[in-house]
Amino acid sequence: MPLPSALRSRRLALAVIATGLLMTVLDGSIVTVAMPAIQADLGFTSVGLTWVVNAYLIAFGSLLLLAGRLGDLIGRKRMFLLGTAVFTGASILAGAATTPALLITARFLQGAGSAMAAAVGLGILVTLFTEPAERAKAIAVFSFTGAAGASIGQVLGGALTDAITWHWIFFINLPIGLAALALGVPALPTDRGLGLASGADAIGALLVTAGLMLGIYTVVKVEEYGWTSPHTLGLGALAVVLLAAFLARQATAPTPLMPLRILRSRNVSGANLVQILMVAALFSFQILVALYLQNVLGYGATGTGLAMLPAAVVIGVVSLGVSARLAARFGERAVLLTGLVLLVGVLALLARVPVHADYLTDLLPVMLLSAGFGLALPSLTTLGMSGAGEQDAGLASGLFNTTQQIGMAAGVAVLSTLAASRTKGLLAGGSGRAEALTGGYHLAFMVGAGLLVAAFVVAFTMLRPARPTSAADRLEEPQPEPAHTA
Repeated sequence: MPLPSALRSRRLALAVIATGLLMTVLDGSIVTVAMPAIQADLGFTSVGLTWVVNAYLIAFGSLLLLAGRLGDLIGRKRMFLLGTAVFTGASILAGAATTPALLITARFLQGAGSAMAAAVGLGILVTLFTEPAERAKAIAVFSFTGAAGASIGQVLGGALTDAITWHWIFFINLPIGLAALALGVPALPTDRGLGLASGADAIGALLVTAGLMLGIYTVVKVEEYGWTSPHTLGLGALAVVLLAAFLARQATAPTPLMPLRILRSRNVSGANLVQILMVAALFSFQILVALYLQNVLGYGATGTGLAMLPAAVVIGVVSLGVSARLAARFGERAVLLTGLVLLVGVLALLARVPVHADYLTDLLPVMLLSAGFGLALPSLTTLGMSGAGEQDAGLASGLFNTTQQIGMAAGVAVLSTLAASRTKGLLAGGSGRAEALTGGYHLAFMVGAGLLVAAFVVAFTMLRPARPTSAADRLEEPQPEPAHTA
């Protein structure tokens, strides 16, 4: 039984990690709401405006794996605090931006700082909370923060943009970042890391960063160039070659950046594959529902955030009050599978939503059924981290966050392209704008439901109970010296 002081210290550390996550999640959803105001003020072209989002996504997604491994080598606390400082400083630069180029540069730096902090957050958490019940509760808090932060960001972004100016969607990060830094220095456990000599593979770092950066760039530009264009096929093939070269390098490098033993864990590899499919599908809920509310039903930015708020409340109640207890009784695998079934139901209902929907009868039931998020996300996170040892916690955390970004980018590219293509076809056939948009969203929701069915099959066949970790799932590596705790 942990001493009360030790438990308080761990809870404070969890609060710091959750605050850092909340800051980055808020930033992503706040920006989408403020895009029209940013375009009008800074004179962005329509194509240039997409780089306010793309610059962040490319930096964030491509640096997560590298940042996670560097956290294992130089110390996860050091990496988290450095990333939080970079993100906070870049937020000030973004808020003060007076030209498109300056804002895009600041957004790239925000993505880099966010990657540094997010990549090691889960690694710190799973090494800090080692008792199964405590860990399940901590991961539930972590998952809820990420899920609810998007909804809060939509409401906050609309309010700040309408009441003050878009600049404050970035300045709001300053007090949050300073609080995370002030509390993080004493609260987070100090770990020495394995040392750069244990994995300073510069060639591997260059290959994986270039491959991920090029791959994510290719995916986010699919809507502009098309799937079969020379741009997409050529850059996509080059990204695959770079990532294949990275894996080959890791198999032979004396000090690999990503020891391939981590992929031998069925839970690590299986959970990351499930996450790609699940996050790609859930783009249709998080983004396309908001677009449906605004473009078809005529909701404003603040109204859209408020309309989706019941989903955040339900996710919070299930994540914080129910998921850990269910996982303790039935196991994370069973809870994850149940959550996936509920989420298939969510998208199936959305695929039938009418053009002139009534919120109470057509949409509120969908928001309440999104309780499946609160079941699936914490359980998947626990399973994804359950096969990683102390020496690889940062790497496993970085890998888990990387596949999340890959899933998000793939979801944006595939589902938005399908929706736009279907809408275009319906408009050409004589349908009205609202009917055509709704038809496009219906197709995306159906495809998303199919991706969730595939995620269910992968989870059912590949994943094992997370507790106790089986001998086959443990990574065979000598344990490092015990971490020194502040």
